[in-house]
Amino acid sequence: MSESDIIIGIDLGTTHSEVAIWEQGQIKVLDVDGSRLMPSCVALDEHDRLLVGSIARNQYVLNPENTVRSVKRLMGSDSQIRLGKQQYTPQEISAFILRKLKKVAEDYLGKNVEKAVITVPAYFTDAQRQATRDAGAIAGLDVVRILNEPTAAAIAYEVDQSEEARTILVYDLGGGTFDVSIVKSEQGVLEVLASHGNNQLGGDDFDALIVDFIVQHLQETQSIDVCSNAIAMAKIFRLAEQAKCQLSDQPFVTIEEAYLTQQDDLPIHLTIELSRMQFEDRIMDCIDQTFDSLHIAMKDAGLTPADIDDIVLAGGSSRIPCVRERLLHEFQLQAHAEIEPDLSVSIGAGRQAAMLAGLQLSTVLLDVTPYTYGSSAIGHLHGEPYPFMYVPILSKNSQLPIEKSEAFMTNYDGQSEVVVTIYQGEDEDALNNVKVGEFIVNGLQDVAKGNLIIVTLHLDLNGVLQVTAVEKSSGLEKSISIKNALSRYENDKLDTARQRLTSVMGQLDASLYQPVETDHAFEQKSEEVDKAEQLLDKAEQLLSGLGEDDREDLQNQILLMRTLVESGDIEALDQESKTLKDMLFFMET
Repeated sequence: MSESDIIIGIDLGTTHSEVAIWEQGQIKVLDVDGSRLMPSCVALDEHDRLLVGSIARNQYVLNPENTVRSVKRLMGSDSQIRLGKQQYTPQEISAFILRKLKKVAEDYLGKNVEKAVITVPAYFTDAQRQATRDAGAIAGLDVVRILNEPTAAAIAYEVDQSEEARTILVYDLGGGTFDVSIVKSEQGVLEVLASHGNNQLGGDDFDALIVDFIVQHLQETQSIDVCSNAIAMAKIFRLAEQAKCQLSDQPFVTIEEAYLTQQDDLPIHLTIELSRMQFEDRIMDCIDQTFDSLHIAMKDAGLTPADIDDIVLAGGSSRIPCVRERLLHEFQLQAHAEIEPDLSVSIGAGRQAAMLAGLQLSTVLLDVTPYTYGSSAIGHLHGEPYPFMYVPILSKNSQLPIEKSEAFMTNYDGQSEVVVTIYQGEDEDALNNVKVGEFIVNGLQDVAKGNLIIVTLHLDLNGVLQVTAVEKSSGLEKSISIKNALSRYENDKLDTARQRLTSVMGQLDASLYQPVETDHAFEQKSEEVDKAEQLLDKAEQLLSGLGEDDREDLQNQILLMRTLVESGDIEALDQESKTLKDMLFFMET
């Protein structure tokens, strides 16, 4: 296979990430630093050298302030993550992880790797999917397919090999996210009937509940509050994660740490027993939430438990015994466990990558969108006229790729432009859904109201949304690709991010242990943004006590500065910060 044909499969997970290749007729998940599960951790050591993977996780206890964990939960947001003297976007931190996995594959294959299939939770939004693609691009990877994790798990089990039709439920409980998908397999075709999930629920939340248990024990038995002790808390989080994993196989676990911290110059030791029953009682609300999502997916697919033929588990947290017991109780089926739940997603990604590379595999994948996409129009809501009535165009659980159109009309004579706003969600009030993009079609013909505008939405297999608006009478057309402003890197920003990653990681030698180059311009920019954020926080606290005119003026200034922060226009931001300072001075006096 030539270098241009090589495509690797990557499971970019919240707590662990894996890379898989197709070799000699089977999928191989590659070892990274001695384990197929690479911790999704990025850190700096005391000499400002970059650490990625297990070495980064290992130093978390000693240097938690310079270690980043669970960055996947921030994908698609505008968060800034401080690491050492610099700040990074979630995409850039994820790119460090992807770049290491890319290098591991290249070292194993002895060839350059430029293409990848990367998995994401089925319930990831368009913004989160685009952020994942951006992370791949920053790492030097052409992301040829964004693949839903539950679908990848189904592919890993080769459920397509059965000639008879089968309906499979995939329960994917990972470190930071939960997904459930209902998949139909028939004659080599996998069709996703429905998906649901929670992007902020997973094993990390279970760890946090064990941490609370330990902290409470220390307060009650040794009268010490360790919450403000970063090193002690890092040790406790490590112990909590270990206990969670052990309780999948053992009914009790003893959590111990000698010299956890000290108080009044005396050492504080930790010893406490946690039973599986206690643990499962604590996490039951979280497990209930996963089954709420499961029931919604079943309802969306129009199925009952008797319609399910197989259950597939994915994600390390799906090992928890109460999960399997509850699935058995509801469906009267034993969940498949032939493949390690931690590895099933990466194996499925590897199979999909091999198929895209031209290898003859039997699976034909038909995926669906987990959300409804649409626009808004003047209409009636709850029997009253309302200007933001939601008009669905692409329905939830539509098979991908899909393209549909809807006709809208101008509202008054001579209307020269329309604003096309696209939302993602299910609420009949458009403003209660997630706004994912907006553009203006201007230069419309000077005609009576009722001029038809045809809005077309095309959603591809990667979850990227293309929107086109056409004036029917003239053929005037405007279009955009919905790539959320919070996650989308334009070409110049993408190049800058790539350069920053290369300056930090260099050429990624085998140790992946490189000095960080200082970016003084970026530091200065970050300082200006930090100062502006402090001013904005102060201004927002002052709003409630102002008169109507002052409040409106201050709100307008806050909005302007927020826009400048997002655009990165530091020169203008500095000028407007001075204006805000003056406004605050007079309003406070």
